[in-house]
Amino acid sequence: MRAINIPIRNLSPEPDEAIEFMAMPREMSTFEMPHLPEVGPDNDLAGARDVLHAFVSHLEGWLADGGEPVALDLAGMPPATLRVLNETLGEGEVSAIVDAVGEIRIQETVFSGVWREQHFHSDGALAHDVLLAAPIPPLVGEVARQRGAERLRDLPLPPGAMNVPALITELQDAMQRCAPGVPPHVINLTLLPLSIEDAAHIDRVLEGGSAVILSRGFGNCRISSTAARDVWRVQYFNNMNTLILNTVEVVDMPEVALAAREDMVESAERLADLVQWMSESAAA
Repeated sequence: MRAINIPIRNLSPEPDEAIEFMAMPREMSTFEMPHLPEVGPDNDLAGARDVLHAFVSHLEGWLADGGEPVALDLAGMPPATLRVLNETLGEGEVSAIVDAVGEIRIQETVFSGVWREQHFHSDGALAHDVLLAAPIPPLVGEVARQRGAERLRDLPLPPGAMNVPALITELQDAMQRCAPGVPPHVINLTLLPLSIEDAAHIDRVLEGGSAVILSRGFGNCRISSTAARDVWRVQYFNNMNTLILNTVEVVDMPEVALAAREDMVESAERLADLVQWMSESAAA
């Protein structure tokens, strides 16, 4: 038997070289009970406690019996009380901007499912500052649906279009079937063989939504309404802001945007603990 010499290549990097890997998510936000400000003339701890106590009572009743979401307008609240509320509620992972008559900014607090919804006049002045509890503030879905058309835009196909005609037909059919209780229809654009012209045409057909939701959890998720009713763009980005998953969902509201009921029950318990803690600090 004749020996055969098989060359072996060393795939190890040179001493001055390094193998480059895609960056992995480095951290994920976890809940941390907010710190209470010191009691003083500029910090109305007792007043803020009373506001949160009333809010928690309504929240617990809503979780038990349902009905309209809990909402409390903080506009006109004394500055010393509002300062404590701002510090104790903090900012969570989810925010949204709604383009209505005036700009509407929505920010989740550190308590999941508890939101601050601020309405601004055209001149930028604050009109309403609402503290509310809901899976997502109802206004987001209401405005997106009111501003969305019943049919997709009928635009001429560009030269080089391949699969976009079938995709448009699928989306329009899903829109006609969309109704409460119907499972969402999800199209994963990342896995589809779309040409550059296909992707650009889809963007033109759907552009012009009125609501954008950003979830900054494990990476970033951008949820955008479109010009079509009940059609949403749901896009996931890694820490380097590279698009890693690009989907279109036909549903009244994408599930990823909603706070789970279990999380809201836990938020009610944590808020009750916070109220008790504030009572003890105010008494001391």
